[in-house]
Amino acid sequence: MASADLREELDCSICLTTYTDPVMLRCGHNFCRVCIDRVLDTQDGSGGYSCPECREEFQERPALLKDFALRKLIQNLLTTQPTPRETGIFCTYCVDSPVPAVRSCLHCEASLCDKHLKVHSKSPEHVLSDPSTSLENRKCSVHKELIKYYCTKDDICICVSCSLAGEHRGHQVEMLDEASEKKKKKLINILQKLITKREETEERVQSLEELRRKAQEKASGEAERVTALFIDIRRRLDDLEKRVLSDISRQEKEKSLSLSALIQKLEIQKDELSRKMGHIEELCNMTDPLTVLQEPDTGDLCDPEEGGGDEDTGGHDNQRHDVDGLDVTVISDTLHTLCDIISGIRSRIYVMVPADILLDVNTAGNYLHISDDLKTATRTQEKQNYPKTAERFQDYPQVMSSRRFTSGRHYWDVEGSRKGMWSVGMCYPSISKIGRQSYIGDNNKSWGLKWYNNQYSVIHDSNEIQLCDNISSDRFRICLDYEAGELSFYELCDPIRHLHTFTTTFTEPLRAVLCVWEGSIWSTTNF
Repeated sequence: MASADLREELDCSICLTTYTDPVMLRCGHNFCRVCIDRVLDTQDGSGGYSCPECREEFQERPALLKDFALRKLIQNLLTTQPTPRETGIFCTYCVDSPVPAVRSCLHCEASLCDKHLKVHSKSPEHVLSDPSTSLENRKCSVHKELIKYYCTKDDICICVSCSLAGEHRGHQVEMLDEASEKKKKKLINILQKLITKREETEERVQSLEELRRKAQEKASGEAERVTALFIDIRRRLDDLEKRVLSDISRQEKEKSLSLSALIQKLEIQKDELSRKMGHIEELCNMTDPLTVLQEPDTGDLCDPEEGGGDEDTGGHDNQRHDVDGLDVTVISDTLHTLCDIISGIRSRIYVMVPADILLDVNTAGNYLHISDDLKTATRTQEKQNYPKTAERFQDYPQVMSSRRFTSGRHYWDVEGSRKGMWSVGMCYPSISKIGRQSYIGDNNKSWGLKWYNNQYSVIHDSNEIQLCDNISSDRFRICLDYEAGELSFYELCDPIRHLHTFTTTFTEPLRAVLCVWEGSIWSTTNF
């Protein structure tokens, strides 16, 4: 009966069934989350809200607080106290027809229905429990007596004889109910911690899933942009190819017509020369001197290479030189057009884009806390006990980004705590992780901007340069041009102000790096 009464106490006053995902209002009354949400929804727009149980009014929609203790109690009840019909255990004394048992007597070793339970003996030796078919396991295997105590030293349940004369004599013992309640309290505390940990894990999973979604959207957008870019490139190259081929064809036709006219002219000259050669041969074969001497135009016949012949030859030579090659202007124009296309491609591909900086916990020093969204690093006095890895900084509160940069132009923004002490910059992944050589700027593998002792400076290879004193902003931009070998720092004020540029030739991939001696520093650039 006590179990039935307890079940009734765990019923929601709205749906009249056992609580599902129980929540609590500020007035202390509990309801199923779905049930109270529906009630509050009906009260929207009425100018206020009220508790269905006590009618306490609220100006704003009340927050629903999870009741973890009540939820655990319901779970225990449902698993440890099933209804009589669910147990399949029937009353021992109802021989005419099977009646579900509600309790079992450990002393009588019998199961009882409601009717026989009312007339059952109430003496102390008659111990009642939930219905059970295996009552034998509730007795001591040695003394065959009911198990009533719990030995705290040996962590075992015992009977009276075990505690008085057996091997547990003199040990501290507790009543089963008392020991059970203590264990339940410990389990509830553990459950609360596990629930909190699970909720924190769920929030982190959701945060990481959001970051993954943004990364996927960004990658999809970049893929579409690159696809459109190369479609445009192919179109422009096709147009250029058609134009060049058309120019070449036009030049070929023009040259062909010019050469055809020249060939026709030379053929006429060749026929004229053949005719003159035949006439001269006839004169040479004549025996009559008078006929030979009286022939007109003998000068032209005797000197065929002078006059028009020279002019024709000269024209031929000039024409021959013109035909030696195509017009190089076409090729030159083509090369210039290709250069323009390549320059356009470079400017469109290598445009400076914001870089999503996520911190790599596997590189973080043990006194550096990394936020769940992997964008904020905070100095802590409590050791984080990170697992030891080859990439982890051992002596300084530093951390690197998970992303590497091997080409292109990128930038990312950071904001630092003005009351703190920190450094930010970029480094090679091969930077030392132990000792002084692992600190940002104290080696030739890192470049940094440092805020220390109310003074900004830039540092590389232990060469530190103090910056101007009138820097008022706490936000900065780091710009990388990998191919140009430039790493620049800017103050994010209005207008943005250049602070310093390191120029070198990068020989390794680069990773963003942070160091926090005091306070916090976080990335503010969205992907």
